[in-house]
Amino acid sequence: MASEPVKRRLAAILAADIAGYSRLMGADEEGTLARLKAHRRELIDPKNKQHRGRIVKTTGDGILIEFPSVVEAVRFAIEVQQGMLERNAEVPEDKRIEFRVGINLGDVIVEGRDLYGDGVNIAARLEALAEPGGICISGTVLDHARDRVSFEVEDAGERALKNIARPVHVYSIIIDPRRRQGMPRPQERALALPDRPSIAVLPFQNMGGDPEQEYFSDGVVEEIITALSRMRWLFVIARNSSFTYKGRTVDVKQVGRELGVRYVLEGSVRRAANRLRITGQLIDALTGAHLWADRFDGALEDVFELQDQVTSSVVGAIAPKLEHAEIERAKRKPTKDLDAYDYYLRGMASTYRGAKEDVGEALQLFHKAIELDPDFASPYGIAAWCYYWRMTNGWTTGRQEEVSEVNRLAGKVAQLGNEDAVALSFGGIALGLVAGDLEGGVALVDRALALNPNLAVAWYASGGLRAYFDAPDVAIEHLERAMRLSPLDPMFFMRALTVVAHFRADRYDEARLLAEKICRERPNWVASLRMAAACNVLTGRLNEARRFIARALHLDPGQRISNLKDRIGPYPPEDFAKFVEALRKAGLPE
Repeated sequence: MASEPVKRRLAAILAADIAGYSRLMGADEEGTLARLKAHRRELIDPKNKQHRGRIVKTTGDGILIEFPSVVEAVRFAIEVQQGMLERNAEVPEDKRIEFRVGINLGDVIVEGRDLYGDGVNIAARLEALAEPGGICISGTVLDHARDRVSFEVEDAGERALKNIARPVHVYSIIIDPRRRQGMPRPQERALALPDRPSIAVLPFQNMGGDPEQEYFSDGVVEEIITALSRMRWLFVIARNSSFTYKGRTVDVKQVGRELGVRYVLEGSVRRAANRLRITGQLIDALTGAHLWADRFDGALEDVFELQDQVTSSVVGAIAPKLEHAEIERAKRKPTKDLDAYDYYLRGMASTYRGAKEDVGEALQLFHKAIELDPDFASPYGIAAWCYYWRMTNGWTTGRQEEVSEVNRLAGKVAQLGNEDAVALSFGGIALGLVAGDLEGGVALVDRALALNPNLAVAWYASGGLRAYFDAPDVAIEHLERAMRLSPLDPMFFMRALTVVAHFRADRYDEARLLAEKICRERPNWVASLRMAAACNVLTGRLNEARRFIARALHLDPGQRISNLKDRIGPYPPEDFAKFVEALRKAGLPE
């Protein structure tokens, strides 16, 4: 008689146990069991039901659960470990029950209600690697969950696990940011290389000896980045990610891994009197080999020509057969007035600092640039965006006046920005989110993307507008493209607008986790504090919500329910009503 065929299926498996269980039982057997039963009854069982887990088996201190998807398994683990942090907050350390969790996605053998095989064994080995209160996941789990659940990880590298034939890439999910040191980190996980030539331009060193000239050398690099990014076949990392390396001694190979690029351009700028010298070297980030190096000298009024020479030489080193039309297009410059350009660069430097007084100073500088060259599109666009930054932080001085000014500035961008994708992007997002003209804003941004599909800020603007205007999932897709082009962007706007998209799609847990992450990294950003408060209310965490709104009121004491519309983007009425009611429950005054 033929044997019955073995039943197999792909399963998301979670294994958990209690750290130090024997010690806890030895010290207080009855108390430990009572606390464990309370944790099961009040936290673990409800969360397991919510995420549709099936308990395969339990042991004295362990549990094995099968979930219908990796996403549900990861959400369950994060919510349980966060819940345990709260429940253990007032418990003496020697009496805390802390779980270690491992999650894997793999093929399993099914026998009745039980599961066997490497898929299960790997989850158990990952649980053993986790620190108390921690979660370890396999690389397969990370690949399936990272774009659907918001969380941070530490890379523990490839591990040889007992009785597992091949090494498994292990990651530790960060539950409490104060406990980042728990697992060894051989190196940061490398981003996959794009399917076309890719480059990052690092900040050039200011060799003039005058710190006041930093803005100028930064501006030269920005122009080179912009020129390179206009070439559709070339993948160019955005300025904001490249500039996270400013002032640091870097390993080019590490930069290549962290940014996911094949080539790195570095160099220096020396400005003395009316003379200018730009040096550059192009490096293969995979091998460390120098592909090209050169020096360019000229008069200050030749700055655009020198930038063109650097750009053309880099392009020539990467792809000698570059189409002549693309090179010529990259040479088009926004202004011939060097003083206007200088004011624009100073304004950009102030904008990137981002404080209230810096943004006010930037607006003055952009207006000076416009006075000198009224046909220079870039300062119109960035000035319009400064009003968006003022609005979202509650720095507005006159709402209607600023809306009128944004409409005027965006109108000039539409008129003058035929070849300026940066101006169109910034002008478009300001027109949509400050003036409320979402259709007009999207039209400007779509023009920017047609001009330069490599521009991170254009994808950011497109995703940001569509977070309010269009399907939230389309918004997230565009924001993810922006984040890939600028993976280390310190300004967080892309992630903040991703929060809005999740909120509008009723994915409050994803929105909450991402908003809280932004609040940890940028604790003075009022907009993310408000969103974290609202999402905590909508996920039943009223105490946390009140903490976030208290912080937001400390930073912006004048915000109220009655003036909230002046501080946020143009939500559809039903979403705005939901947001208002959540913030009212969190404690925002009327």
